Amino acid sequence: MKARWIVFVVLVVVLGSMASPAGAGQGDKIVRVKAGLDGWKVINGVCRLLGCQVLGALDVLPDQPTAPSSLFLVRGLIDNTLTFTLSLLGLAAVEPDLPVAVKQDDWGSWSSCQATAAVVDQLYDRTPETYYGSTAWHGYLTQPATSIVRLSNTHCDLRSTGGGVVAVIDTGVDPDHPVLSSVLVPGYDFTRNSGSADEKADVQQATAAVVDGTNWVNQATAACVDQATAAVVDDPSHAAFGHGTMVAGVVHLVAPTARIMPLKAFGADGSGYTSDILRAINFAVQKGAKVLNMSFSRATSSPELKNALDNAAKKGVVAVASAGNDGKYTLVYPAAYDNVIGVASTANDDTRSTFSNYGATLVSVAAPGEGIITTYPWASYAAAWGTSFSTPFVSGAAALVVGLQGSATPSQVASAIAHAKPLTSDLGSGRLDLYLAVGYGRSLWPYAPSSNVPDNCATSGQDWTPAP
Repeated sequence: MKARWIVFVVLVVVLGSMASPAGAGQGDKIVRVKAGLDGWKVINGVCRLLGCQVLGALDVLPDQPTAPSSLFLVRGLIDNTLTFTLSLLGLAAVEPDLPVAVKQDDWGSWSSCQATAAVVDQLYDRTPETYYGSTAWHGYLTQPATSIVRLSNTHCDLRSTGGGVVAVIDTGVDPDHPVLSSVLVPGYDFTRNSGSADEKADVQQATAAVVDGTNWVNQATAACVDQATAAVVDDPSHAAFGHGTMVAGVVHLVAPTARIMPLKAFGADGSGYTSDILRAINFAVQKGAKVLNMSFSRATSSPELKNALDNAAKKGVVAVASAGNDGKYTLVYPAAYDNVIGVASTANDDTRSTFSNYGATLVSVAAPGEGIITTYPWASYAAAWGTSFSTPFVSGAAALVVGLQGSATPSQVASAIAHAKPLTSDLGSGRLDLYLAVGYGRSLWPYAPSSNVPDNCATSGQDWTPAP
C-alpha cells in the first residue's frame, strides 16, 4: 500500500521552480521528507493533494533554491503532528515553525541602565586606538569585562588573537562600521531573502531623531548608546535594532583576527522564526563557518533545530548560545542541547546577573554581561546588558582556540573553554577565563602558530596591532 501511495504522489507532481524561499509566517510547518526519497517530488505531491503551499527548502543555499532537499517550509498544512496518512505520503516529521526571540522583556532592566549611567559615561573614553587594522575607542578596548576575562594577557602573552569564521545569527550587522568592516565575510538576510545582512536596512537614519543627551535608545533592551551620534529607534518595532552589530563587536573584541559572517534571521523588533534559523545554520555550515553565535532562545525544543546543530557538530562547527534572561532555573533552547555551549551572564564582581537564567543542565560557562561596551550601527558604540552579550565573549573564545588549531573539534574547544574560574555549580564551569582556555589549547597543540604581537602590547596603551 505504501508503494502505491508513493507512485501516486510521483504521478501527480509538477515540480515548481522558486527564485527564493517565501518569508516565514505564523502557522507554517517545517516538514521533513523520508530519507531516500526525492524530497521535491514528495512535498509538491503532498501539497497538490492537500492544498498546501511549498514555500521553499530549508537545507539548501539561497542561490540554489531547487537543489535536492529533504527539509521544507510549508504553508496551509493543517496537521501539527505527523499522521499515518502523511507518513504514507513520504513525510518523516512535521513541526510548527515557532517564533523565536533574539530579545526578551527581562533583559537587563531599564532601571539598571539608568542606575549605571554614570559608570557608562566614564567608560565612553573616545580616545582613538589602533586595533588590528582599525581605529576603536579606548573605552571599548579597556572596559572592565576585558580585564575580567584577561583579554590583553591572552592576546599579548599567549599570542592568540583568533582564527576561522564566526557566524553571527542575529538581526544583521552594520557592514560599514569602521571597527567591523574589514573582518566581515559575505553573509545573508533570511528575513528578506537578500544577499546583504545590513541591519541598517531596518531603519531610515535620515528620518530618525537624534538623542538629545537625556534620552536612551532601545529602552526595551537597555542599550545605552553614544548620545552624540546614535539615532533614536525607541519603539517596539525597533526594540532589538543594533543587537547584531553589538554582538559582532564583542566577538571582534575577543578574537580580532577571526572573521565574522553576518546572518540576519531576526527583524529589528527582535522576532524571528525557527525556519530562518535553520536556514542560517545550514548556510553557515556549508559556507565554512567554524563557530555559531546564537544570542537567542526559545522555550521549547525543536527536533529540526537539534538536527541542524547535530549536523553542524559532525562537521566540526562549535555552537554557542545564550542561556536567556528570565532569571530562572530553567531550560531554553538551543543552549540546553548537549552539543551547544550555553552561556549565562555575570556581573563585574563575578556573581550571577540577576536577570540571567542558570542551571547545571543549561549553562556550560558564564561570562560578563552587564554594561558591555560594543559597536553599534553608524560608527557608534553602545552599552548593553544580557546573556546575548555574554555569549559572544564565549564565541570569541572559541575562535581563539580555533586560531591555534583550525581542525579543533567542538569537544576540544568546549574542554578548553571549561577551563574557567569556578563559581557556583549552577553556572557550569564558572566564569570565562580566556587565558586559561587558550593555555589549555596550547597544551593540546604546543606548536600552534603565534600572532606576532609586540611584547609591550598589554601596557603601551597606544597600539594593539600585531607588528608586521
